[in-house]
Amino acid sequence: MVKNVGSTDKIVRYGLGIIIIAAGLYFQSWWGVLGLVPIATALVGFCGAYTLFGVNTCKLDEKKK
Repeated sequence: MVKNVGSTDKIVRYGLGIIIIAAGLYFQSWWGVLGLVPIATALVGFCGAYTLFGVNTCKLDEKKK
């Protein structure tokens, strides 16, 4: 699996994931579980939607890691 999520994109995904989870906890809703998706894609460094649309935010030297 080739990485297609860059370092800046990872930071944004972590932040959004935490915000979504916090909102789910605040509103006591299961929708907060969706916050795990951006966190998981940031951890793995791969986003399936990016592959479908041909987007790649990862620099060449980051792909090798």
